[in-house]
Amino acid sequence: MAWLFLVGAILTEVTATLSLRAAVGGRRRFYVVVAVGYLSAFTLLSLSLGAGMPLGVAYGIWAAAGVALTAVASTLIFKEPFSVLMAIGIALIMGGVLLVEVGAAH
Repeated sequence: MAWLFLVGAILTEVTATLSLRAAVGGRRRFYVVVAVGYLSAFTLLSLSLGAGMPLGVAYGIWAAAGVALTAVASTLIFKEPFSVLMAIGIALIMGGVLLVEVGAAH
């Protein structure tokens, strides 16, 4: 169940962040989505922790997945640039999170 909560936290955080970009761009009604999204994300993250997931693992995966998904989605939705250097950075973040998770298992 902890993993489902974490996936929900990631998806709501990415939604909130993308909505923030839309709200700043002139669509003020998206601020409601931002507030609800971030509140939901932190609630789901805390439920994930309460279900037994270690903080370092949960936060690392949440942050890394959020960065990667937001970068890709902002490229698709807002036509923001996405370079090879950004892709390498995302790969390094994911590798770092993998090392944290493997290290937590020992």
